[in-house]
Amino acid sequence: MDLNPQRFIARHVGAIPRSGIRDFFDIVQGMKDVISLGVGEPDFVTPWHIREAAIYALERGRTSYTSNLGLLKLREAIARSVEKNFQASYDPKMEVLVAVGVSEAMDLAFRAVLNPGDEVIYHEPCYVSYAPGIALAGGVPVAVPCRAEEGFSVTAEAIERAATPRSKLLVLNFPTNPTGGTMTRAALEKIAEVARRRDLLVLTDEIYAELTFEGEHVSIASLPGMKARTLFLHGFSKAYAMTGFRIGYACGPAEVIEAMMRIHQYSMLCASIISQEAALEALERGQADTIEMREQYRVRRNFIVNALNDMGLPCLLPRGSFYAFPNIRATGLDSKQFALQLLESEKVACVPGNAFGASGEGFVRCCFATALDRLEEAAERIGRFVARRR
Repeated sequence: MDLNPQRFIARHVGAIPRSGIRDFFDIVQGMKDVISLGVGEPDFVTPWHIREAAIYALERGRTSYTSNLGLLKLREAIARSVEKNFQASYDPKMEVLVAVGVSEAMDLAFRAVLNPGDEVIYHEPCYVSYAPGIALAGGVPVAVPCRAEEGFSVTAEAIERAATPRSKLLVLNFPTNPTGGTMTRAALEKIAEVARRRDLLVLTDEIYAELTFEGEHVSIASLPGMKARTLFLHGFSKAYAMTGFRIGYACGPAEVIEAMMRIHQYSMLCASIISQEAALEALERGQADTIEMREQYRVRRNFIVNALNDMGLPCLLPRGSFYAFPNIRATGLDSKQFALQLLESEKVACVPGNAFGASGEGFVRCCFATALDRLEEAAERIGRFVARRR
């Protein structure tokens, strides 16, 4: 009998598409002289004192397992930071879990709370992992499109329209990847009212919170009555340029954190102790580094958004994150065609907008976590490409 390896793949896994980002960047690999505006990763090296904390942990022989929940001293620092910066108070012993990046924290949350058929409402364009993560946990993804004309924010009315008796979880991500959209306090208060009335649990992914350029950043967890029905997810990858350390965390009701920990203990067991020591240093002495990086991102943002608008690609000024999301419809190309032809002809890599959901079609994502001189060269190349399409 001929062996058919496909027969051994679980059906729910076989139905999951490859990441639109990684699929596209397989094409980029091996090409020379490409300016990448694609992968959402800071171009800054992790600040030295944070790296030194990791080195010092190794030198002291800090190479053991930790509690499944994470080092208590790190959880205590996380609780202090969240209370100071997000106005939400958590018990570090029972309401904080250290995970292997925000991505693992999100996966744990989905698997801990979803039963087969439970619906999860989320806004898109959005981070590529949301819908697949929901589906892998047995949930049903329900997308709410966001529009550039509304600043890529999501409205309470749109969430209300999407809700059904099967709705269990609402996922928010502000500032948003890939659009840079943010939310006002007033808009979040209206969403909180819907969540309370519809008895929804809210998962808020605030990994880009420190990279807010204008206005206050408000966490829905801080609003009246919301802490008890909110899972607050955050991490160190973006604000502290610690992508490779793979450290994130979840704060929430003790019962939900306990359920997440039960899964975590049988999969990851615990996050790397060396990375946890580095994260502790980041929280205790890394704020100045974050501010400095954010201000450099602001300069880059202003440049690339102005350049894109000047060349005829309408682009909203993102109020947070390090992504610009220009509208490319005037070129007559769809998102994938634009990205592929730009890469082939001018060697600039950006991500097709439909990688972030159907409502991202007609846009591309340009990450401006790239040195200014490289952004200037990229803008010149994109401008040449766009000019040829007129």
